[in-house]
Amino acid sequence: MIISTKVVNNLILNLQHIGLSEYEARAYTALLDKNPATGYEVAKASGIPTSKIYEVLSRLSEKNIVSSTSEEGTKKYIPIDTTELIESRQKKLNATFKALNHDLKKSSLQKRSSQIWNISDYDYVMDKAERMILAAQHTLLVSAWKDEIVFIEDFLKTAEIKGVRIGIIHFGKPRIQIGKVYQHSIEESIYAEKGGRGIVIVADSEEVLMAFIEKDSSVQGSWSRNRGYVSIAEDYIKHDIYFMKIAHRFAPFLREKFGSRYEQLRDIFGDTVTSKNI
Repeated sequence: MIISTKVVNNLILNLQHIGLSEYEARAYTALLDKNPATGYEVAKASGIPTSKIYEVLSRLSEKNIVSSTSEEGTKKYIPIDTTELIESRQKKLNATFKALNHDLKKSSLQKRSSQIWNISDYDYVMDKAERMILAAQHTLLVSAWKDEIVFIEDFLKTAEIKGVRIGIIHFGKPRIQIGKVYQHSIEESIYAEKGGRGIVIVADSEEVLMAFIEKDSSVQGSWSRNRGYVSIAEDYIKHDIYFMKIAHRFAPFLREKFGSRYEQLRDIFGDTVTSKNI
């Protein structure tokens, strides 16, 4: 079977993610393609220098990822079954994470972080959003556009089933019915004004994720447990909700006084007063 270079490269990368070095991942992948194989054959197939291959195979043997056999006096190597590799690694990692979590909770080293961590990768932003939503115990405040709402919708449903109270500012026409959803009525003006869209999530009044996604899909974001940072983000969403409640109830009056897109209301450097809008 011919396997594409992309598949092989992804396999090698994912093997590194579960603790193998690059050379170990290359050797194991080469053995999956052809086994049993001599050290020289593995080196040739994997691109690992022959001066390093036996050291690499020895480490894989110590990790019970490959075994060896002898054929006509020649030592050859066989890879562990892929299912066995995954199940054994998963069991070991789960045990490690469980022990680490236990030790960290008991450790005096664990303190509330006041740092603000910068994020510039969209996938990481959405992965962090998922983990925050699923870990929330009491409340979630969310301000997001439909592009991101679609991604986190199922996680929000899971949180709601768990009993988490949810308030959402939705930029765009909402199609979800989770918690209490407030449609932001001037999303097009804001997108044009800012040149992009944003997402803000505050979980349990303890942590906040913020990100701005520009039109070219580049990201400027951050995550923090800093109390001041969390408080500002929480107040930002709450005040948007306060305004949406007012706007939905008194829209005709507000448009008459402040313009059809609330232009005068949004003019923070002026407060135009005329006989019409007094």
